[in-house]
Amino acid sequence: MISENRIDQRFAALRKSGEPAFVAYVCAGDPDMDRSLEILSALERAGADVIELGIPFSDPMADGIVNQMAAHRALEAGADTRKVLELVRRFREGSETPLVLFTYLNPVYAYGFAAFHDTAAEAGADGILLLDLPPDEAILNRELTESGCLRHIRLIAPTTPSERVPKLAAAAEGFVYYVSREGVTGAQTSLAEGIAENVSAIKAHTEVPVVVGFGISTPEQAAAVASSSDGVVVGSAIVREIERHGADPAVAAKVEAFVKPLVDAAKRR
Repeated sequence: MISENRIDQRFAALRKSGEPAFVAYVCAGDPDMDRSLEILSALERAGADVIELGIPFSDPMADGIVNQMAAHRALEAGADTRKVLELVRRFREGSETPLVLFTYLNPVYAYGFAAFHDTAAEAGADGILLLDLPPDEAILNRELTESGCLRHIRLIAPTTPSERVPKLAAAAEGFVYYVSREGVTGAQTSLAEGIAENVSAIKAHTEVPVVVGFGISTPEQAAAVASSSDGVVVGSAIVREIERHGADPAVAAKVEAFVKPLVDAAKRR
């Protein structure tokens, strides 16, 4: 295991205080890089414990329409991988909030797998979630297993075969992201069933925290998920707020006002 980083430190502090984590997702460069930086700071002010920062990609096959359109807006505004890493560097100048880069393999591999990890860590990223790189595929190529200082976050879904869960959980770094429902990302009007049971099953095979995402969009849902996990992830609902207010100079304040009640509800669990 690589040396402790901000993700480990934040979850250790949360465990000590008995609080769940609130993980917020946004797409880098949406609506543009400068306002994206303001939004990251707004998420921190609202109480986000970890920020997942999406690298915009032209073929985001695991994302629902809300996050697809965010990536499209960011790309149209000129975002690319190098600018995202510069955004991380700018954010890190004034923040110690853990950052996880949320991305597909293509942009990372095009940049250079080892070079990306080195540059991202130097810029101040703490982890990476590669949506389309299964661990058993990574081990077939040594380059894809060299993660440097970044924690590789693992996804586990309801459709993950039961015999694979122990392997994925045991290899997890930073935290496990449990995808609470099938399909692509997107806010839902109701929570998936079996969250508590599935989280418990995962935790039987790992000591790292298990956070739950996909479809969480209201304070009530955040509180319910936080009550049976180590944290809650909210993404599409936040991205929709950015879409609604992207042309408003006060978009960051709008996002902060939206996220704060979600954080407060999760923390009350």
